[in-house]
Amino acid sequence: MSTTLFVNLPVKDLDRSKTFFGELGFPFFGATDDMASVVISEQTQVMLLTEPTFASYARTEVADPTKSTQVIMVLGLDNPVQVDELVDKALAAGATAVGEPINVAGRYQRGFADLDGHHWAALCLATPEG
Repeated sequence: MSTTLFVNLPVKDLDRSKTFFGELGFPFFGATDDMASVVISEQTQVMLLTEPTFASYARTEVADPTKSTQVIMVLGLDNPVQVDELVDKALAAGATAVGEPINVAGRYQRGFADLDGHHWAALCLATPEG
């Protein structure tokens, strides 16, 4: 069975968020006045929804990502250079660094908060030698 994952995120300013993710190099698949789909991979998309649209789908109050964390979205990359490139692009586009880089036991990870405060991380795991 092949399943596509759609992660929905509320955003304050859709155009600003589209610009941000475009500057990170992610393509989009479709957009309307109140939502846009960021293509992470063939099987994963992040749906950016304006806060009122997101709220219309939510069963409870929409959390403020600058005050609480519900999820950390981690992007798995092939090597540490790609981790640095992505996070550096995010920071240049207005993101805020989250935590310190982690480089232990074959794991290299850096984090950032996007323009709305959602927590993201870029991660590279070393392949164990066979």
